[in-house]
Amino acid sequence: MLSLFAIVISYLIGSVSFSMLVARNMYSMDIRQHGSGNAGATNTLRVLGKGPGLAVLLLDACKGIAAILIGWLLSDETWVHVACGVAVIVGHNWPVFFRFKGGKGIATTIGVLALLAFYPALIAGIFGIAVIAWTRYVSLGSLVFTTGTSLFILLFRYDSAILVGSLLICALAIYRHRGNIQKLIKGTENRLGSKEGGAGRVR
Repeated sequence: MLSLFAIVISYLIGSVSFSMLVARNMYSMDIRQHGSGNAGATNTLRVLGKGPGLAVLLLDACKGIAAILIGWLLSDETWVHVACGVAVIVGHNWPVFFRFKGGKGIATTIGVLALLAFYPALIAGIFGIAVIAWTRYVSLGSLVFTTGTSLFILLFRYDSAILVGSLLICALAIYRHRGNIQKLIKGTENRLGSKEGGAGRVR
């Protein structure tokens, strides 16, 4: 019963969209109607600027951390911890409080994987950041991070539940970035710092 409670609470935590809250409370706008239409840190950065973008990034990562901590507190089972991590990401992507239209879950994924598999996430994160710095494609760096973490979890022989969870999280990331993947293939994906596709900053 406590395990189910932890998973449900994790989903509800994920459903708190800080991108939506920041945009609504500070700028009286729905972030999903601007830029890429995504309720996440990258679109917040493009539309609202560095301060709000960084705030949303950190707050969304904290959602992932909070979910894993709740799992640790309420259960000794690794699969419960993993389920809490997956649930908080699902909540971010499909938030019940915002008509199931949320973000792509990468910042929240960072928080989840940092606690479930710190060293694999750290190494993959370095590669992901390098890709973003080199190409300025946040979507590509995000996918390198999620797939790379799963690979390093396998190489470091983490618990099978964590491996399965990381693969599921990776699958969620790929699914949510399917439009970005198509744009990457076509060469039309927006780069970090660009104002293409209506992603100009709100003043």
